[in-house]
Amino acid sequence: MEMQERVAGVIAALKAEYPDALCALQYKKDYELMIAVRLSAQCTDARQSRDAGAVCTVPDAGRLRGRRHCGRGGMRALMRLLQAQGAGHRPRLSDAAGRVRRKGAGQDGGSAAAARRWPQQMDDSNGAVPISNVPGAYANGYDVMIAQKICEANGWQLEIVSSAWDSLCPAVQSGTMDANIAGQSMTADRMQEVDMAGPYYYATIVCVTTKDSPYASATSIADLAGGKCTAQSGTIWYDSCLPQIENAELLAPAETAPAMIMQLQTGAVDFICTDMPTAMGAAAQDDNLVILNFSGTDGDFQFASEAERAENVNIGISVRKGNTVLKDAIDSVLSTMTEDDFNQLMDEAIRIQPEV
Repeated sequence: MEMQERVAGVIAALKAEYPDALCALQYKKDYELMIAVRLSAQCTDARQSRDAGAVCTVPDAGRLRGRRHCGRGGMRALMRLLQAQGAGHRPRLSDAAGRVRRKGAGQDGGSAAAARRWPQQMDDSNGAVPISNVPGAYANGYDVMIAQKICEANGWQLEIVSSAWDSLCPAVQSGTMDANIAGQSMTADRMQEVDMAGPYYYATIVCVTTKDSPYASATSIADLAGGKCTAQSGTIWYDSCLPQIENAELLAPAETAPAMIMQLQTGAVDFICTDMPTAMGAAAQDDNLVILNFSGTDGDFQFASEAERAENVNIGISVRKGNTVLKDAIDSVLSTMTEDDFNQLMDEAIRIQPEV
């Protein structure tokens, strides 16, 4: 691969991971950038903008017109489903972000979102799907594979779009997307906002540590007492699970799953809390990681009821409230699959994931 192709690949990957990123570094002239680079080891981009502006006496250089913003949850994908209502009929298009056509008259049109657990790659090997708003990038993994099964069974065409986690439910509520296939738990709170098909996976909550960690032999959350830990922001892992560990030193949440895993790999934390698919994917890439699964034991994370536990383990596909046609079409596919089917598909997704 030529250097130019590699650079393009890196840029595409960064755009997918941080679709909303802005840089606080401001400059108008080449010499302002030179001064900012000289300052870069000493302060933040925002401070560079201020100081470089002061040194160069450039009007407004000190105003911060932007800030870094990566979006919670990192890279997400949106699967669009748009109806083609018979020959010669133009399908309804919601916007330019990406489209998937559902073939056949009389079906409800719309769009859907996919995929929390998918690695990004730079080709279509192993059935990867292009990310329509990230040229040259492709998505694969469990959620994409589930999306493909649903689309194939219903005669739909799949398209993946990169999006932020926080945009998922608003997208189906507004009708921009039909459904989110993005690893969303089927919680009571979420189901007040959207309806959910599924489950399409049962995501056991686990912890992950390193082989040389004193916590590697833990058999219950009691054995993790006093450890330094974190999880991904906006998740039950961070908000409800880790606080159950006695005297745990809970660090600030990680914005993305890769950032959470990196904190463990670099020794910033002793262990992390996540779901089994994320843990399995990380362990497949790094044989120094150990999964701590306490499920089914008295030493597991506790919930107020088994119903509450189930809603945080069951992973579903969210659709707009009242869109029973789409929900039933998705359920008609998922209802034919067993938990063993889900696990086998997950094993395959992990097997084919590209090396980092």
